[in-house]
Amino acid sequence: MKIIRRLKKSYPHSKIALRYSNNWELLVAVILSAQCTDKKVNEVTALLFKKYLTLDDYVSADSREFEQDIRSAGFYRAKAKNILESARIIKEKFSGKLPRIMEELLTLKGVARKTANVVLGNAYGVVEGIAVDTHVRRLSQRLGLSKHNDPVKIEQDLMAQIPKKEWFTLTYRLIDHGRATSLRIF
Repeated sequence: MKIIRRLKKSYPHSKIALRYSNNWELLVAVILSAQCTDKKVNEVTALLFKKYLTLDDYVSADSREFEQDIRSAGFYRAKAKNILESARIIKEKFSGKLPRIMEELLTLKGVARKTANVVLGNAYGVVEGIAVDTHVRRLSQRLGLSKHNDPVKIEQDLMAQIPKKEWFTLTYRLIDHGRATSLRIF
């Protein structure tokens, strides 16, 4: 596919921009990234990951204090609730291990397909779909790959057209392209 070839040529080293050192931190960073720039998330998590070192630290965290710790990432009350509840679920239901299966990840608070796809691909190398964020949605529409606004429908459209071996990197290449330009397609 011509679009894939051009993206590969223009963005050969695209990868996740969020900084994390383990799978739990990855999930926290991705939840924080909703309606927030990766740059801001990395600023927040630089301090957060020094204060909260283990899953148990999140389980026992004071919710109000945690809200203040992530306040600058926006939507901090909902994000704090989702992160802290996800920590409890992972500890109780999954023996403290981040799930490796889409359906199990989707049981966590604040986790929809985009987050699950990012976590599965980056944490475990499991590719079940395409993570659709703002850049992917906009560029998929502008490139004529989808006419939908719903991320799940956009993901389905992309998966029907793009070879599976390209799914994981497509997200990051489209994000990089979206950041590089808002006017030029290629």
